[in-house]
Amino acid sequence: MSGHSKWASIKHKKAVVDSRRGAQFSKLARAIMVAARDGGGDPSANAALENAVRKAKEASMPKDNIERAIAKGTGAGGEADAIEAVLYEGYGPGGVALLVEALTDNRNRASAEIRHAFSKNGGSLGEPGSVAYLFDKKGTIVVDATRYSEDDLMVAIEAGAEDISSDEDAFEVVSEPSDFAAVRGALERDGVEMDSAELAYRPTSLVPVEEKQAAALVRLIETLEDLDDVDAVHANFDAPAEVLERVAG
Repeated sequence: MSGHSKWASIKHKKAVVDSRRGAQFSKLARAIMVAARDGGGDPSANAALENAVRKAKEASMPKDNIERAIAKGTGAGGEADAIEAVLYEGYGPGGVALLVEALTDNRNRASAEIRHAFSKNGGSLGEPGSVAYLFDKKGTIVVDATRYSEDDLMVAIEAGAEDISSDEDAFEVVSEPSDFAAVRGALERDGVEMDSAELAYRPTSLVPVEEKQAAALVRLIETLEDLDDVDAVHANFDAPAEVLERVAG
């Protein structure tokens, strides 16, 4: 299993605490607004919105907040129209490639803050196209391998998943974005609980890193994720799960 999935699973566990922060609610609301603006306000017909709403519910975001964000996104003009999605590319310690997804109403502010986070933590912001080719956007679902077997996940393949991989701790179910909702729905109907389920950029190759580099990368990623304008950070590094657990502590 890739370092991507191990880190995704660890981040999900940490998010139980992180999601209680008010700043997290504002990020979730922004993602809902943009998804509703771009694809309509019906989650059943808008996979991006359905995914954003699901994340908000997992973070215990109040129903009224979710509905208000959808209304803002579908309303003419206003706050949602000022928000744009921007993809930043850069390098971290050890030459690791990073993709930073931002949702911002001020591109200059976002660019300055992201550049500063990179330079302060041993990385550098790159030019557009410098690392994006190293990632593909996929549906990615992580399932606890201590609770389920691969046979339990076969419904995902039947629903359109393209691959299931595993290590001793977790299964990773990968699909094309167009099949993501169907795959997740099939697992839900079969009673499979998921550690995480998202549309995310996945690295096509991995860069092995030692513990010191992993610690520096985690600091950089967490610094970026703490920025108000940053929605998600993706990296192509690989390290043993026990190392990631230690440096994420």
